[in-house]
Amino acid sequence: MLANRPTSRWIHKIMKDLNTEIACIRLGNIHVIPLTSPEIACEIMTKQDSIFASRPRNWSSEHVSGGFLSTILVPYGEQWKKMKKIMSNELVSPKRLQWLQLKRVEESDNLVRYVYNQCNKNGGGLVDVRLVFNARHFGKGREDGGPDFEEVEHIDAIFTVLRYLFAFSISDFVPCLRELDLDGHKKELKKATKLITKYHDPLIEDRIHQWNSGKRTHQEDLLDVLISLKDVNDNPLLTLDEIKAHIMDIMIATVDNPSNAFEWALAEMLNQPETLRKATEELDSVVGKERQVQESDIPKLNYVKACAKEAFRLHPIEDINAAHLSMEDTFVANNTYFISKSSYVILRRQGIGQNPRIWKETFKFKPERHLEKDHDGFKNLSLNEPSLKLITFGKGRRSCPGMVLGSSMTIMLFARMLHGFEWCMPSDETTIDLSESQRGTTKAKPLIAHAMPRLPEEAYQIS
Repeated sequence: MLANRPTSRWIHKIMKDLNTEIACIRLGNIHVIPLTSPEIACEIMTKQDSIFASRPRNWSSEHVSGGFLSTILVPYGEQWKKMKKIMSNELVSPKRLQWLQLKRVEESDNLVRYVYNQCNKNGGGLVDVRLVFNARHFGKGREDGGPDFEEVEHIDAIFTVLRYLFAFSISDFVPCLRELDLDGHKKELKKATKLITKYHDPLIEDRIHQWNSGKRTHQEDLLDVLISLKDVNDNPLLTLDEIKAHIMDIMIATVDNPSNAFEWALAEMLNQPETLRKATEELDSVVGKERQVQESDIPKLNYVKACAKEAFRLHPIEDINAAHLSMEDTFVANNTYFISKSSYVILRRQGIGQNPRIWKETFKFKPERHLEKDHDGFKNLSLNEPSLKLITFGKGRRSCPGMVLGSSMTIMLFARMLHGFEWCMPSDETTIDLSESQRGTTKAKPLIAHAMPRLPEEAYQIS
């Protein structure tokens, strides 16, 4: 593991050399079962979901989740059931999504304003696409709507957590070596989580004080919701540590996919101008050029959604995500493969999305492959993939409860960028480099693209 970093590429090579869609790799005393078969993945997430609904109790997950207090990384049990219920019923319910729609529109407006302002700077509109998606959470921000030092530091720390959280630390497989931190994972995770909590904790603690002192009496955001929850005795349902852990969960689950999908998709589309033309033509047909895209337009934007879905297929933010822990011995694939209790089962997102048995022209960016027609025309496309031929929001007990919110955020920001601006390569480039970084599946070189407004000035509502 030390000689073959990142571990996801090492596992990919093992499976490629064995020409298999399921493998068993023993790390320490733990069997790790990576999968690139959609059929076996579906069986595990549906038919045998109750067996694979838990998570490993490793150091990385425990540290990031505040001692297994949140949702994503918590082993199956009462704490997970409690937090999953809160997430589903209180934070991402249809009623809550409607309640927060104006805030989502506000952030989309800020995103457009920032790119619009860049069009008058940086040599005629050169935009670092990766920086575009840094949200406004801390500090004063820049006058042009862009991220300031605080936002950049915060986002960088979150991506560091994501990179190391699922990166196979030796400490998680050989506990007796934990104190040695041979691969440096513990050091990097501690540093990153400390940076994140430096920004989160004061805001959370101050907000709780406002509620306790009576200075705040109305819910305005999701933090207010978490603080206001009561148990049957009218006492706070969540402790301070649980609220902090839940906020950490929300941050690491929401900031990565929209930015990664748009950067990769735009890079692919700049190399295939026809796809970019089709997307903008669809947007002009549905939205026109007198206003910006709204969430109500999303059901009609099938080609734009197909572009985003194809980016998820080819370029997931990480190949390996949170492992599923087998809670008992079982067989899969018509009793072909035995999986022992306490095995880690991993659905390889890039491995499934790039499975040549499933996808023709596997490595070609081809949005059309996701479009289906019926007698009324194209069906309303969803980013979700129930058959698990690509992994977006998963399936079963451990599926992402924020599917509707995640889809809306991704497509809204995606559509706003394609509809509001003409994109082209910098003048000194003839093609966009699509190389992946050495440490994972993110783009090796941040995408720098030339943007120009394509709507009337009044459509941007820039004050």
